Amino acid sequence: MNKQWWIVVAVAAAVLWFFVSIEPVLAPFFVSMVLAYLGDPIADRLEDRGLSRQWSVAVVFVLLTLLVGLTLLLVLPLLGRQIGQLAEALPAILNWVQSTVLPQLQSWTGLDLSTDFDQLRQALLANWKETGTLAASVLAQVSRSGLVLAGWLANLALIPVVTFYLLLDWDVLVGKVRRLLPRQWEPTAVRLAKECDEVLAAFLRGQLIVMLCLGVIYAVGLTLLGVRFGLLIGLLSGLASIVPYLGVIVGITVAGVVAFFQFGDWLILLGVALVFGFGQLVESTLLQPKLLGDKIGLHPVAVIFAVLAGGQLFGFTGVLLALPVAAMVMVVLRYLHETYKNSSLYDAHQQGRDGARQPAANADEDVR
Repeated sequence: MNKQWWIVVAVAAAVLWFFVSIEPVLAPFFVSMVLAYLGDPIADRLEDRGLSRQWSVAVVFVLLTLLVGLTLLLVLPLLGRQIGQLAEALPAILNWVQSTVLPQLQSWTGLDLSTDFDQLRQALLANWKETGTLAASVLAQVSRSGLVLAGWLANLALIPVVTFYLLLDWDVLVGKVRRLLPRQWEPTAVRLAKECDEVLAAFLRGQLIVMLCLGVIYAVGLTLLGVRFGLLIGLLSGLASIVPYLGVIVGITVAGVVAFFQFGDWLILLGVALVFGFGQLVESTLLQPKLLGDKIGLHPVAVIFAVLAGGQLFGFTGVLLALPVAAMVMVVLRYLHETYKNSSLYDAHQQGRDGARQPAANADEDVR
């Protein structure tokens, strides 16, 4: 490895160490970067229509603010109410499963699961109560500590400010980074950057829209059926759909149990299945082809590993960063795989044959 590569490795290691060291303050900047990345194409289109960059950014910023604000005002109160109802109904649901579902399963399969479920029920109820107590104590401690509360508010206030300035100078920053690249690496780096941009666009602007649409479809469908906690189950199922098929498996299982407990009728399970089946039909025929295509290319196992590894390395920020970083890593790995398959290390005999044929071809051309 020559001196230049040692310099690159040292700089990369220093940058990684720096980001690990400042991980507690990264979250608002990462959120701002994601919002700026999502808003930049809209700002560029407004610029193409004749608006200045400042006015384009102002329009995008107002739209993002209204979208986030309306979402918080409309969704959070409903979610809070349903979470409270779920906490009240959880003991009754567990008792019903123990007294009704488990005997039915035992009659079908011959397996006695009552003892194991009773231990699980007691542990779940105890942990649920402890979780509520812990959340209450954390909120009380935050309210008592002025510095902690000020820190939270400062981080929230940073997000719109940083987002605005990133949006304003996004193209300038990208151009400066490109000019800093070594000249011999620029073509390859630009090509990989474009592929990474396609993957990130498919993920951030595609996968998130797919998750949101599925969450809305599931929530509206379950609410129309009259299923309790329909909004909560639907939105959680939409979030879980970041892993293929996980959202529909989790959602249809939880919604089926809740619906049968509520109505006591097997026919309601058909309605739940139709809601999730319609969501899968819309995803496979409309959302996936239009918004994603084959651009992300992450295996479900890779998705799970990336989320767990990101959380282990960088905490909550790592969970947020995991899938975008994994998607970009896949682009680099595909490039390295392509380079390796075309190298003499992979097929030295083929390279030798190609080298032997090339002089012969040149000799034929000289004869002509």
